[in-house]
Amino acid sequence: MDMKIDPGDLAAVMERDPAIIDEEDAVKYHTGLHAVSMYRESHRLWKEGRLKDARKINYEAHQLTGCDIHPAAVIGKRFFIDHATGVVIGETAVIGDDVTIYQGVTLGGVSFEKGKRHPTVGDRVVVGANATVLGNITIGSDVRIGAGSVVVKDVPDNSTVVGVPGQIIERDGIKIDKKKMLQHDDMPDCFREEISKLWEEIEKLNSVIKDIRKG
Repeated sequence: MDMKIDPGDLAAVMERDPAIIDEEDAVKYHTGLHAVSMYRESHRLWKEGRLKDARKINYEAHQLTGCDIHPAAVIGKRFFIDHATGVVIGETAVIGDDVTIYQGVTLGGVSFEKGKRHPTVGDRVVVGANATVLGNITIGSDVRIGAGSVVVKDVPDNSTVVGVPGQIIERDGIKIDKKKMLQHDDMPDCFREEISKLWEEIEKLNSVIKDIRKG
């Protein structure tokens, strides 16, 4: 199909993907931009009631890019997918503006019932590679979700989530600047921190035991 490229989506690619040569390169070869552009056309048809036409484009997009975005999903402006492969966005998902998603991300459901069963994602959210966000939960604005995390509970604004299951690392309401937001590999290691605390406690106990033996 002859894809219509949204200027905002193209601008997002140019801003957030340092591997892109120029706009022509993005329009011709950026699979994430292709996936988003085909989604937007399928969503337009879905809203017009042309469900089978919308599904056809959805299927073609999946074949072409490896990304599966349901036509009924609602996605805001300047949406960026870096490497479309393996991205799945469910029917009732709602995504805000200026969101960045990396390869292998799933915004999925946990119910076979009709109705809202997929996540709602705020503005300026970054979801790291192979992260999974499940159910009718709300991810606030300015949130970072670390690569490989599994998120099944609501996340407040200005937070960072890492781990399986996802654990919230509070940011004290301090807004993260956009450049740092894109550094989704720079995440706190909450498991290492907990293990370090355990080792500290063990050392303290060993010290107490030595004192008792001396006495």
